[in-house]
Amino acid sequence: MAWTINNGKLYFNSVLYTGNGSENHTISGVGFQPNFTWLKGRSSALAHMFTDVVRGNGKVINSNTTDAETTFSSLKSWNADGFVLSNNSNFNGNNVTFVAWNWLAAGTAPSNTYAVKVVSDSGNKYRFDDFGTSAVTLEISEGGTFTFDQSDSSNNGHPLRFATQADGANSSQYTTGVTTNGTPGQAGAYTRITVAASAPTLFYYCTNHSGMGGQANTPTTNSFSNFAGTIQTNISPNTTSGFSVVSYTGTGVANKTIGHGLGTTPGMIMVKNRSISENWRVWQQKLGGPTYKLALDDSGAADQGSSVFNGQSATTFTVGTDPSVNGNGNSIIAYCFNDVQGFSKMGSYTGNGNANGTFIYTGFSPSWVMVKNSGAAENWIIFDNKRPGYNLTDALLKPNLSNAESTSGVKFDMLSNGFKARVSDAEGNSSGGSFIYMAFAENPFTSSAGTPVTAR
Repeated sequence: MAWTINNGKLYFNSVLYTGNGSENHTISGVGFQPNFTWLKGRSSALAHMFTDVVRGNGKVINSNTTDAETTFSSLKSWNADGFVLSNNSNFNGNNVTFVAWNWLAAGTAPSNTYAVKVVSDSGNKYRFDDFGTSAVTLEISEGGTFTFDQSDSSNNGHPLRFATQADGANSSQYTTGVTTNGTPGQAGAYTRITVAASAPTLFYYCTNHSGMGGQANTPTTNSFSNFAGTIQTNISPNTTSGFSVVSYTGTGVANKTIGHGLGTTPGMIMVKNRSISENWRVWQQKLGGPTYKLALDDSGAADQGSSVFNGQSATTFTVGTDPSVNGNGNSIIAYCFNDVQGFSKMGSYTGNGNANGTFIYTGFSPSWVMVKNSGAAENWIIFDNKRPGYNLTDALLKPNLSNAESTSGVKFDMLSNGFKARVSDAEGNSSGGSFIYMAFAENPFTSSAGTPVTAR
C-alpha cells in the first residue's frame, strides 16, 4: 500500500545545535517553519522547553516539572527554515549542545470553513457550527483563509461582513482579502477572508441589522477557532501529518468536550494547565481505555479515573473536573497526535528482558521515538536518528528529568521498518513489561511510487 507522506522531514525534523550565548542566534536546517518546537540541552542538565506558535513567542512550559507557563526571553521567532533564539542560557548557553524537535501543525496559511446560522438569542445573532453560544469572539490568524458559509436559510437578509469597529459604526467596511459569493440564505453563499499581515482587530457584523456579530481577533498564531466541542478552542491542526496544537480555557465542569481538528481519533494527547502548577496529563490509545492516564513530568505507572480523561473521538476529547485538564478559568494547552500510515504511530509492546530485544514494527524508518514503561515507575525516554546518528542508538533524554544526555540504560536499533531493543533495562525492555511508544518517520517503508526504503 502506498503512503500519503513520502518525506517525513517535511512534517517533523530534529536539529542539533551549539549555543553561542548571543542574542538573535538563528538555528536553521529544519526544512519548514515549525509550529511546535521542543528544546533540550544535551551536554548540561537543563529543563525540557516546550514552545509553540499558538501560545506565542516567549511562552514556555517544561515537561519535567509541574510549573505553570513562564514568559521570558527565549525562542524569539520562527522562520521558514527554523527559529531565532535569545541569549537565554536555557536555550542558548555558550558552548552547550542542544537538540530541537520540530513539528509542523497548520503551517503559516491555515484554513477553515464555518457553517453560519442566524439564531434568536436576545435578538438575532450569528452562530458558528451550531455551537452553543452566539456572537462569540473569533480567532482567525494572519495568513489564514476562512470561509463563512451562509447557505443556511436562516441567513436570509443577513449578509456577514467585516469592519474595524463593531457593527461597522463610524468605520468603512473592511475589504482587504475579503470576497463574497451569492445571496445569504441560498446555496453557495459565503463571505471569505484571507487575513492580511498586520491586519487590525476586526468585527463581523450584519450590514442590515445591528447587534448580530462579535469580535474577530487576527493574531500571528497560525491557528483559528474551533467549535466542535462544548468548550470553544483555538487550534492549529495538520490533518495530513496528524498533529494539532489545541488551546482552551477550562470550566471546572465535568465531561466537557474539546475540539482538536484532526478529523480522526487521536492516538496520543498531552495536556498541561498553563495557569497553575499541575501535572502534565497524557492519554495514549494503547494504555487500556479512554480514562487511563500518565504524567509526562513523572515516572509513575498508568492509572485511570474519569476526572481527567473520559473519552476521545474524531472531533473531540472529553475532560473531567481535574484542574490539570479543566481548571476553572485556567488557560490550558494540548498537543494531539494520531496515527498516519507511513509517518507516525502510537503503539505498545511487551519487553523480553534480553539483548535480542523485542522488535517493534512501525511501517517506517523512525526518526524519533518516545517510550514509557506504562506498568511501572520508570522514566520516559526519547531517542532519535541524530543522536548519535547510527546504531546502536544509546543517546537518551528523559522528558520527566532535566538530566543531560545519557548513554547508559536501554539501547535500540533504528531500522527501516521499526525499532528493536538491544539491552535489557526496565525503562525500555524489562521481561514482560508493558510499554507504550510514539514514533515519527524519517521515511515510509514504501514510497507512494512503491519503492522500498533502505535500512540503516
